[in-house]
Amino acid sequence: MVVRSTAARVAETAPADFRLRSFVERLVSLGEVDIVDDNVDLVDVAARLDGNPKAVLFRSVGPEKSQLVGNVVGSRARLAAGFGVSEKDLLAEVLRRLERPIDPVEVAQADAPVQEVVLTGDDADFTKLPIHLQHALDGGPYISASIDISQNVGGSHRNVGYRRLMMRGRKEAGIDLIAPSDMRVGYAAYVEQKKQMPVAFVIGSHPADSVAAVMMAPVADEISLMGALRGSAVPLVKCRTNDLMVPADAEYILEGYIDEKGWYEPEGPYGEYLGYYGHMKTNPVFHLTAITMRRDALFQTATISGRALERTDTAQLCALRTEVTAWAALLTAIREPVAAYCPASTGGMFNLRVSMRSRYPGEARNAIASVFASRADVKNVFIVDDDIDVFSDAQVEWALATRFQADRDLVVGSGLRTIPLDPSLLGSRIGSKCGFDLTFPLDWRGKPEFSVPTAPSLQVVPSSTVSEALRSGPKFFRELVEATGSRDGRDTAVALDEVRKTGGLKRTTEGRYFL
Repeated sequence: MVVRSTAARVAETAPADFRLRSFVERLVSLGEVDIVDDNVDLVDVAARLDGNPKAVLFRSVGPEKSQLVGNVVGSRARLAAGFGVSEKDLLAEVLRRLERPIDPVEVAQADAPVQEVVLTGDDADFTKLPIHLQHALDGGPYISASIDISQNVGGSHRNVGYRRLMMRGRKEAGIDLIAPSDMRVGYAAYVEQKKQMPVAFVIGSHPADSVAAVMMAPVADEISLMGALRGSAVPLVKCRTNDLMVPADAEYILEGYIDEKGWYEPEGPYGEYLGYYGHMKTNPVFHLTAITMRRDALFQTATISGRALERTDTAQLCALRTEVTAWAALLTAIREPVAAYCPASTGGMFNLRVSMRSRYPGEARNAIASVFASRADVKNVFIVDDDIDVFSDAQVEWALATRFQADRDLVVGSGLRTIPLDPSLLGSRIGSKCGFDLTFPLDWRGKPEFSVPTAPSLQVVPSSTVSEALRSGPKFFRELVEATGSRDGRDTAVALDEVRKTGGLKRTTEGRYFL
């Protein structure tokens, strides 16, 4: 029997493609990265990222001259590149991969690239990381591209999320645990038992891992979702200062714990993913016990807020999660959904476009109701026929302009669960949702006045005269052009006029000519 080394298993389960730096190098080859070679002060990093249509790779930031990359998945094209597909095929590919969770594999600490450098004790210090101020009124420098890994008190469930950290000093950071989440529930159980909750944060991840971290799926080990989206088992290594297992191929790992005091320290304000500042919150505190990293580690920061939401990491990640979550609900409500798209400019959550093939009257309303009730937390739903491209603003605007009557096609729900960050709620905990039925009624299908004009495309048919063609039944003018073998059309009009002069030519309501 041949016994493979741990290093060989790592090579098979964690190819270079799942390293952040390798993905960034691929984006460079695609022309999707701005490269900054000059040394940049940390306070100037955010200005280089804000609204930038590309990812930005800083070769040297701060006095330590650290390497930092931001806005890695700040476009759907770059996010799709992480899965090797086009923007329009991204949802289908993610749905396909999520059907097959893949369990992780454990590797030895000696074989884990992310533990090539280990800092503990006084050396574990937030100031050794290029953490920067992201927005003018933020409560402090933030770590924003951090995937958290934790487990419940009994150890039966491993949770993965995407969470920010506000630097409070060399070893402490505020952690946002206000919004409903599995981690918040898990932490509450630790607090109840007056125990510290071990947590590890992954910084510097492949897009597949980032997508897995924002998904909502009922699995006991959410690392298996990373494996599913990678299409390969994630190599895990044991942390140096707690018992958690973390991706061995990450750039950085921050080890530590959330203390047992609960929600007691101010955190924020912070520029939130809807494009406005969130208010200051009372949150738990994370205590740093170790930093492990690659020797050539690439620190990652995520773009989050501002006027150009469509160019931020969080909006793109949230939009894909919204589509995946809503799609699951749609499959329970209608027979044939075709496509779903959440524009990132809405924060990646509040507006959703769905195209469908209607089979029965009322299916569009079913689709709207299912999205309202889903965990996607969509606020406005636009349902269109399958001839509308949901990725096209122009086509959706056209459908809204020509297939919608407000007194007939508007669906409004009230008293529904909402996202408290929505400033239009004016502090309310519940809100309203709106559905726009932009589909044609089934009995309108096929009628010329509701058909979309296209350029003529003539078929080759046996040649005959206009009179002979009309004897076989009513014909549109194009069919008469085909029947006469004309490549002009004017000659057909003249021949048709000769028939008209005999007094035997009539028209159907659809516009066909007949004898």
